[in-house]
Amino acid sequence: MRNTILLVAIVATSLSANSQTTAEELFTNKCSSCHTTSRPTDMSKVVAPAIMGVMRHIKMSYPERDKAIAFMKDYIINPSKDKAICMPQKIERFGVMPSQKGLVTEKELDSILPWIYDKFPPKGFRGMGMRGK
Repeated sequence: MRNTILLVAIVATSLSANSQTTAEELFTNKCSSCHTTSRPTDMSKVVAPAIMGVMRHIKMSYPERDKAIAFMKDYIINPSKDKAICMPQKIERFGVMPSQKGLVTEKELDSILPWIYDKFPPKGFRGMGMRGK
């Protein structure tokens, strides 16, 4: 019985660790070609805001985790300027995010979005407009 409990605990821990890895890998494969996970050093190559800034604005508008994730899921599939919560100059520079419908599944989003919410922005993050304040 003790061995069975130990085995179940090991499998559960392994699955939990793998789901984190899977979410990060999915983000890398599905999102990181546009959204970097760190502050870009060469702004001339930036095609979309870094995920830390995106998440800062999402959490300011949707402080509840479930509502933030629901917003992201909807916006990723059905983006529009009316729904956008980023700074207007970001829309001017990058435009509205293209729909990811057909490029990412609901199951993939169910893995990626909680991971993004929990990881970004990093503790102590200050947006680019917050420097020196």
